[in-house]
Amino acid sequence: MKPMQSDPTVQPVPASVVATVDAADTTLSNPRWAVVALGANLGNRLETLQGAVDALADTPGLRVKAVSPVYETEPWGVDPESQPSYFNAVALVKTTLPPSSLLERAHAVEEAFHRVREERWGARTIDVDIVAYADVVSEDPVLTLPHPRAHQRAFVLAPWHDVDPEAQLPGHGTVAALLAGLGDAGIARRADLELRLPE
Repeated sequence: MKPMQSDPTVQPVPASVVATVDAADTTLSNPRWAVVALGANLGNRLETLQGAVDALADTPGLRVKAVSPVYETEPWGVDPESQPSYFNAVALVKTTLPPSSLLERAHAVEEAFHRVREERWGARTIDVDIVAYADVVSEDPVLTLPHPRAHQRAFVLAPWHDVDPEAQLPGHGTVAALLAGLGDAGIARRADLELRLPE
């Protein structure tokens, strides 16, 4: 029996190539900061959030620079008794991807964790939302920037404020002021839980 011929398309990438790509990522021109909100209320919520952070970190042209504490929050937009509570967090990323490509990656991460979109504000294994991308303001219905409801959501603003106390939400002012106006009803920081920043 003849030995199987190796398929060059499935060979592991040499470490030297990976190192070169990683180095290029840090020197590519014009990287932008973006804020990504994560939420989960089905399955192993903490494990799923960590998996989403890790998947973002595996994206070429993207580096996860900070991950917030985890908050446990009531479901938003529905009767709190109708769904399990959420774990929420925010990741600050630096990326050379344009907003449209970052959105595609966010959707790919959701699909990897079997996100089902059957009803608005329905329970979900994972939600990956682009909250802000640099200072871009866009009314594009596919990706409105900043997120059109971020200024109303303490479960986004609180973890964002934790990792960037000076943050501003374009068109709405400082995250600190927005959060002060909303208060912390329905959200609780989980000091016993922690997300790891990818190496």
